[in-house]
Amino acid sequence: MSARRGEHDLALLAERSVERLGDHDTLLFEGTWHSSGSIHDRSTRVAAGLREIGIGVGDRVVVLMMNTPEVFVTYRAVWRAGAVVTPVIFLQTPPELRHILTDSGARAVVVTPELLPLLQAASEGLDLEVLVVGEDGEPTPGTRPYADLEAADPLPLDPRADDDLAALLYTGGTTGRAKGVMLSHRGLWESGAGLEAVARTMDTTRSLLPLPLSHVYGLNVVIAGLHSDRRGISVLQRWFDAPGWVRLVEEHRLESSPVVPSMLALLMAEPLEEHDLSCLRSFGSGGAPLAGALREAVEKRLGVVILEGYGCTEASSVVTASTMDANRPGSVGRPVPHAEVAILDPDGRALPAGEDGEICVRGPGVMLGYWHEPELTARTVVDGWLHTGDIGHLDDDGFLHVVDRLKDLIIRGGFNVYPRDVEDALLTHPEVTSAACVGRADPVSGEEVVAVVAVQPGSTLTGEDLVAYAKGRLAAHKYPREVVVADAVPLTSVGKTDRKAVRAILNG
Repeated sequence: MSARRGEHDLALLAERSVERLGDHDTLLFEGTWHSSGSIHDRSTRVAAGLREIGIGVGDRVVVLMMNTPEVFVTYRAVWRAGAVVTPVIFLQTPPELRHILTDSGARAVVVTPELLPLLQAASEGLDLEVLVVGEDGEPTPGTRPYADLEAADPLPLDPRADDDLAALLYTGGTTGRAKGVMLSHRGLWESGAGLEAVARTMDTTRSLLPLPLSHVYGLNVVIAGLHSDRRGISVLQRWFDAPGWVRLVEEHRLESSPVVPSMLALLMAEPLEEHDLSCLRSFGSGGAPLAGALREAVEKRLGVVILEGYGCTEASSVVTASTMDANRPGSVGRPVPHAEVAILDPDGRALPAGEDGEICVRGPGVMLGYWHEPELTARTVVDGWLHTGDIGHLDDDGFLHVVDRLKDLIIRGGFNVYPRDVEDALLTHPEVTSAACVGRADPVSGEEVVAVVAVQPGSTLTGEDLVAYAKGRLAAHKYPREVVVADAVPLTSVGKTDRKAVRAILNG
């Protein structure tokens, strides 16, 4: 039975945000300001336009765009129309995108002109409404200008139920076909509220947003802004680039930025001392593990505080978070109010503080399930507990410490080796900028520990040098027997280590 309608509806959340804070400049994108009122008004008209072209309650609308203000407009419009946001990161191959289009049963795609060729290559023969944002000149045949939707009269609000589907996000893909994760209005509402509560402890109102809004972390930042009771501003990057990030912080005196660790690593390669970044006070870091050495380097060099958090798509993003008054280096904070965390052994028994096991999550943020995958859903969510596949422990004060991914665990000669331990040791070398460790089949030890690293420009470090370096810092069963120095450590489109690509490098 559905929960009471409207209590946690995301379109209602957006409307109340405008009512609470009024119309003010809120988003700066490539030199142009966008006000909260204009974004909201456009979304009510686009919602009506979607209805006029046949998009109804529950229909999936794929959003295939780099970061632009129209992403904010489109998300709100889709929710107001009662439809389902299906965000897609633009770094897809045509077969990957076609899988998402067909698996989701999408009725429409909102796309920017530069991504139209990708969409056309992926969607041949599919029946889709293609809505092109900001196209100059005559519309491309078979498409409709996004601006046409905005000519409609505003659509009145008809709130959805708490457990209605709000977003379908595709995750995975590096180890198999991407799976659709079903997230509810309440799950995303609660996750956004948790993130905004953390942001309040930073006491900052001027932020730089480089995250892809098509990722659950970026989506969660958008929703967190709707919970705010302060008139803050965000400067939006179309796509993260380190020099541009530095220029924007300096020019607009920005105070904070949500990032993933790979962004911090790239920023450390910039001539930061040549810029006045004294305004910068804090980073929120999530999406992937943050190495202790990188955290220390960033905090020391920039004089900032880094607040780490933990979450996953299947939990509507945020599960735990550090705050300014509860920030323990090495941990990812305590559970946010809507999430309950337990560490379970393989038999489902709770483990005591300090003991490693699988991180499991319970609460309204847990997904409704995997799209068209009831058996996988039943294996992943057991008795209300989401089994994340991550290994970690809670300390005596309730802070979560993430050790590694369960599937990435290396078993060498019967001993468990966590890739993150190896990576963190390699990253303590001053010339190493990034590292990735995986297991490789071995006839003697079962699996052998091997790694790929990237080093600073001009470095003469060899793989043999780094094997010796790691050997002096790790137990005998842990240190890598082979290290390959590469131009870069492969990353996925959301800045996580692409271990499939790392294995390809090591297998030559």
